[in-house]
Amino acid sequence: MPQTDEYGQHIESPVLGDVPNIETAFKKVVSGLLSRAVLRFANASSRAASLIGGAAPVAGMITYLKAEDRYDARMNDGTWQAITPTPWIPISFRPGYEANSGSPAYRVTNGSVELRGTVKRTNDDPFAKNSGLVVAILPEAVWPTHYRMFSVATEHAATMHARLEVSPVTGALTLIVPPSTATGAKWAALDGIRYSLT
Repeated sequence: MPQTDEYGQHIESPVLGDVPNIETAFKKVVSGLLSRAVLRFANASSRAASLIGGAAPVAGMITYLKAEDRYDARMNDGTWQAITPTPWIPISFRPGYEANSGSPAYRVTNGSVELRGTVKRTNDDPFAKNSGLVVAILPEAVWPTHYRMFSVATEHAATMHARLEVSPVTGALTLIVPPSTATGAKWAALDGIRYSLT
């Protein structure tokens, strides 16, 4: 009867009294070690195609995805969660809006999305006040599970803040500048926005 390792990882190894079968003995050791090692795949699709049947992913498994350049951990709920920050990915703005400064982008870090940069209108006019201005649509992979609302900084003008909403239904980044004064802001910051994907 095989014995398990002394580190409590349940990796089986043969004992002297086992019926000799080198294939079975080594398969148990190799499978036990691989399921606890960092597994490397070309991309997420390759991982999904490889980890099936008896090699299905288990909670605690770690993988490295070359194309995505990230490490993922398998969670108890059956999902993969990035455990290293993804690269910053530029935000594609809707027509009429563009980057103002700070290289607007998003990334995923430990199951949360971070935004950076500032946005403005392409014609440099102030934002319309008291209107929901959809400045960008994020990819579905980074949509929140619920509406997320943030107070964001704006140009040092009469209006010095705005509200930014992130939609769980469309991924829209909607900017709302309050109607409090006559002078509107020409840019708004995305810096400091962070929300959970779960």
